[in-house]
Amino acid sequence: MELAVGQVLEGTVTGITKFGAFVSLEGGRSGLVHISEVANTFVNDVHDHVQIGQKVKVKVLSLGEAGKINLSIKRAAEAPRQNQPPRRPNSGGYQSAPRPAQQSAPAQGQVAAPTGDQDFEDRLKRFMQESDSRIADNRMYSERKQRSRRR
Repeated sequence: MELAVGQVLEGTVTGITKFGAFVSLEGGRSGLVHISEVANTFVNDVHDHVQIGQKVKVKVLSLGEAGKINLSIKRAAEAPRQNQPPRRPNSGGYQSAPRPAQQSAPAQGQVAAPTGDQDFEDRLKRFMQESDSRIADNRMYSERKQRSRRR
């Protein structure tokens, strides 16, 4: 059986290490599912997600030199995206936050929870203020030091 990148197969877990799990595929071939490709959540121990002898669906990520096969369990489990418009590439490389005029006001009697963008903006603003304050303190300290050397 010839393997291709992107192909979804079923295999059996044959070994588990601290960095991933080895999966035996049809045709006597085997590949590695790296710990980062085991689940969509943080994986501290691979044993928490798979056991030896377990049948798993895997997606072929790459076919390397010397017959190395990189596999992913989490990408094989992802549902294909359907009925979603294609994403338009951004010219600046990032998605801009909505302008305040574009945001809708909360209903009367309700308090608007900060969105991820607002929370980020607030944290960035605090960081910049603290940073400016520290820079000013450092300048003042270095100027004092220079004045005392001149005398």
